[in-house]
Amino acid sequence: MTTQISEKIAKVLSAIMYPLLIPTYGMILFYIGFTLQMFPLPTHYWMVLIFGTLFFTGLLPLSLILIMIKRGHIKDIYITEPNERTMPYVYTSMGFAFWTYFLYAVCQAPTFIVLVALGATVAIGLVALINLKWKVSAHLTALGGLLGGVCSFCLYCSTLPQWLIILLLVINFVAMCARLKLNAHTPLQLVAGFLLGLLCTFIPDWILYHV
Repeated sequence: MTTQISEKIAKVLSAIMYPLLIPTYGMILFYIGFTLQMFPLPTHYWMVLIFGTLFFTGLLPLSLILIMIKRGHIKDIYITEPNERTMPYVYTSMGFAFWTYFLYAVCQAPTFIVLVALGATVAIGLVALINLKWKVSAHLTALGGLLGGVCSFCLYCSTLPQWLIILLLVINFVAMCARLKLNAHTPLQLVAGFLLGLLCTFIPDWILYHV
């Protein structure tokens, strides 16, 4: 009974931390962070950024995944079978690429946000390539990317909210435990995903502000 309950909790956590939702969570964090830092950006502008992010990185790729499920190409939204992951990841990468362009050309978002989006797009593309030979965790890639994005925000604002960094590290650890509980990945696949997402979203901004 205890095992069943813990598995249900792991499934709920996996759903809450679904990779296609993470960019939207990140944009909401940026909105809160900018508001606290009193940057002169109106609320309606942030709503465009948040809902645009939800559309391009969430609803658009998820709709394509649901179509593939309906047609029998994949079994579930988590795409648990490695041999089913390539095309969904390609579609997701395209959605992320459109998102990056939307932020840059349409919204003229702050440079650090555009670079985070670009890094996230690269991370998804690398996950698609790696998946051809080896399974890597998309959940931890997304969550690692969220941490990298927050670290980029810290560079941009010259601030370091230690409580937020610690919170995100705890969330990443909880996600790792949940995915292990569901036997979705090995520890190495989880750590590899985390580092991939973290580095891809943080390094572009680090280069911008240090080179």
